[in-house]
Amino acid sequence: MMPKVEIKSAADMAMLRISGGLAADVLRMIAEHVKPGVTTNQLDKLCHDYIVDVLHAVPINIGYHGFPKTICTSVNHVICHGIPSDKVLKDGDIINIDVALTKDGWHGDTSRMYYVGQPGILAKRLVETTYEAMRAGILAVRPGATLGDVGYAIQSVAHHEGFSIVREYCGHGIGRIYHEDLQVLHYGRPGEGVLLRPGMVFTIEPMVNAGKRHTKELADGWTVVTKDHSLSAQWEHMVAVTETGFEVLTPWPDGYGSYPAITG
Repeated sequence: MMPKVEIKSAADMAMLRISGGLAADVLRMIAEHVKPGVTTNQLDKLCHDYIVDVLHAVPINIGYHGFPKTICTSVNHVICHGIPSDKVLKDGDIINIDVALTKDGWHGDTSRMYYVGQPGILAKRLVETTYEAMRAGILAVRPGATLGDVGYAIQSVAHHEGFSIVREYCGHGIGRIYHEDLQVLHYGRPGEGVLLRPGMVFTIEPMVNAGKRHTKELADGWTVVTKDHSLSAQWEHMVAVTETGFEVLTPWPDGYGSYPAITG
């Protein structure tokens, strides 16, 4: 059974550019605060206050199916859905911060990696490879392509570097609804899956492990870690299919997103 795919109008896209841009702005704001000695709870409060008091938007993760915080903070071997806590960041850590909000009823959802101090060689290669995998997936987006093309592009980059793609979690359609029916797998076969059409909007958010792809959910019911305790990285953009290709709806201040912007 094919998933229901909502096609956005030009007016819808205008609203999604706003909500997506605001979510990306939170990631810009928090960058200077990601450093050794800071707790993930402190980062969560900074993001919450910025979303509410500065952007006048609504943080959507808090309370979503019982999630207790505003952002997800996934450190080192945590793949996704890490819950902010009194955990202190230390030099050499890598962290993914995932932000989701609504503005005037429209969702923005994006995440990126940050280095805490100086990363190790493997950590840096993993973070950069995961970024390039996401980028390859985005570049595969165009009318007439398929989600299988997107997934294949992503997995090819990760596998070339000897890394693995997490299969239990995927991207999703997004708009007025946070998680629409459309599922965007980060692996696949060329030519297979849903055909891309102008007006489709979804997230591309590959999770890449330095070791095996297998995952484990912790007792809190949220935090997902690598089963072999290897490092994991993730990047996420909201992407629209246009008449000629794609548009990134969560652009970072440096444009497409580049390594010099991974600060901390």
